[in-house]
Amino acid sequence: MTASSPRTSTKTPKVTRIDRDNDSTVQSLTRAMQLLELLAEDDEGFRLVDIAAHTGLSSSTAHRLLTTLEQRRFVQFDRETNLWYVGVRCFSVGAAFGRRRRIAHLALPVMRRLRDSTGESINLGIADLGDIVFVTQVESRELMRAIGKPGFRAPLHGTAMGQAILAAMSEDDVLQYLRTYGLPKLTNNTIARASRLHETLGEVRRAGHAIDDEQNAIGLRCIAAAIRDEHGQPFGAISLVGPTQRIKSTDFPHLGATVRAAADEITAAYGGR
Repeated sequence: MTASSPRTSTKTPKVTRIDRDNDSTVQSLTRAMQLLELLAEDDEGFRLVDIAAHTGLSSSTAHRLLTTLEQRRFVQFDRETNLWYVGVRCFSVGAAFGRRRRIAHLALPVMRRLRDSTGESINLGIADLGDIVFVTQVESRELMRAIGKPGFRAPLHGTAMGQAILAAMSEDDVLQYLRTYGLPKLTNNTIARASRLHETLGEVRRAGHAIDDEQNAIGLRCIAAAIRDEHGQPFGAISLVGPTQRIKSTDFPHLGATVRAAADEITAAYGGR
């Protein structure tokens, strides 16, 4: 693999120019976005009268905006049912956003702030085939610190990041994980019984964060929270990790809330919920 310079595109973006930035233009744009947000809420479609009622717009104004959006394929009108839907152009624009949702790129600023506020190393991981895969780390500035290699894998149940993800999954998915991957031990503290895992996941759900107290590595404690996608499904997590000498059990509630807030911030930046 070799490095290359970014290419400059020769294509002219197909964007209609707006020559006047006046109040009426801004108001129309705001109203059009309001209509798109409403149509995105329900796949069953909306009648014009319902759109007007939900947005507070007159039927004539709503119809004028919808017709313009239909011409650009941002909305679609079914003339048999008289229902309006989100159009295919919204999908193509959304797909362009999806290609740019580089999770590490989005997470790193949040991870650095979390490292600076806590003094400990911060990890980012993604779930894959029953494992948590370490994507990147922002290292602590302390001489004694936890260091993780990108690409390192560990079973979900044996790490705080993995437990945070499991706790956000459905009960059926957790049972499938147990049937497929079992509960291999990493240390003497690793959860090795299904009943204990279910108890732990219940605790994680109530607290909003997971705790790995030397379950993955002796001498290290880890606190994690899940990152969710646009469907509310967990796909990754961030964690704070450090030596047991510095991270005390009395620190868990405060640090857990801090990590959870950081994970929620990354979820929001990713477009998740």
